[in-house]
Amino acid sequence: MALRKTEICDFGWTAPDFRLKGIDGAEHGLADLRGPNGTLIMFICNHCPYVKAIAGKIARDTAELASLGIASVAIMSNDAKAYPADSFDNMIRFAATHKFSFPYLIDETQQVARAYDAVCTPDFFGFDSDLGLQYRGRLDESRASPVEGARRDLFEAMKLVAETGHGPQEQIASMGCSIKWKADA
Repeated sequence: MALRKTEICDFGWTAPDFRLKGIDGAEHGLADLRGPNGTLIMFICNHCPYVKAIAGKIARDTAELASLGIASVAIMSNDAKAYPADSFDNMIRFAATHKFSFPYLIDETQQVARAYDAVCTPDFFGFDSDLGLQYRGRLDESRASPVEGARRDLFEAMKLVAETGHGPQEQIASMGCSIKWKADA
């Protein structure tokens, strides 16, 4: 498990478009997934202990953000052949176990992760209504173990985006397992 830290937020950077298969069997594109007040794109996977520790909090926060007009989507970009726990079938089970109410998509070519310069799981990208980046930080202070009662950094940042169109100037990087890149990529 290689620990990685996300880069500093590049305010206003525009979200690259994509079209990926979801666990519901449908194709989803960025234009279809946008929220009226912002969009949260999360790079996660099924096996990472950092994601597992906060999966319930992700489900809670994204449900609450939906009521603020923030749409959420998760993308799994790991090499599922080398990491079978991240297979499509296991994505379906993981989403059901954690009661995800947002699309969970597979990035089999890893092109979307590369376009976003995603580095770890979890890696959070919070965009405003015009798809300009406003947040690239952590969910909260949890790491491989959940921290109960922690300040909800991601939720508060995206709430601010929904209300003002701008993310917080101070952001703490997310940390997690490195994305598992394909050897031939």
